Amino acid sequence: MKIELKNVYKSFNKNKVIKNVSMTLEGGNIYGFYGRNGTGKSVLLKIIAGLYVPTSGEVIIDGVDINKTGDYPKNMRILIEKSAFFPDISGFENLKLLADINKAIDEEKILETLEIVNLIGEKNKKYCKYSLGMKQKLGIAQVIMENPDILIFDEPFNGIEQVTVDKLTKYLLNEKKKGKLIIISTHIKEDLIKLSDEIYLFDNGLISKVKNV
Repeated sequence: MKIELKNVYKSFNKNKVIKNVSMTLEGGNIYGFYGRNGTGKSVLLKIIAGLYVPTSGEVIIDGVDINKTGDYPKNMRILIEKSAFFPDISGFENLKLLADINKAIDEEKILETLEIVNLIGEKNKKYCKYSLGMKQKLGIAQVIMENPDILIFDEPFNGIEQVTVDKLTKYLLNEKKKGKLIIISTHIKEDLIKLSDEIYLFDNGLISKVKNV
């Protein structure tokens, strides 16, 4: 897997949020996006995921310019900002509805995923009764359950207890060894130091690589 950004700009009205970003991200690595809120991290993730079209520049995934072809990768899953789940059904039922779209996994795999995120004990609880941390865990579960090649997380550990953060850290490091391309955006530097092969600093729309591990 390879994601290439070439001279990417993104403006909203006259406000330049992303300014001339070029980078190459490859499978078998975890990339950390670090910076304060409002520095463009989530915007760039949405550009990579095809949710925003850049004002100029190219987003090339495995040789395909996704904004020219509209051929967005089916092997990508994302958690950006708040997940949207049905409030009046359980966490398990929400994941089952998503799984039924592609029919790539069975109920046993969903339960296995809920174990990974330490949510198995609340699998039958309605989503509207979930705490912030539980909602975040379910969002992570929908990213990982179908075994995608590209995983994108925006502030994934927000509200999650440390024991689950440690478990997910171990899981993501193992997925990296399988060749997955993983991007994690957060304002918590310590989480990225444990996980990342490269860290990019976001500052007023400008991005610089600050760490190689």
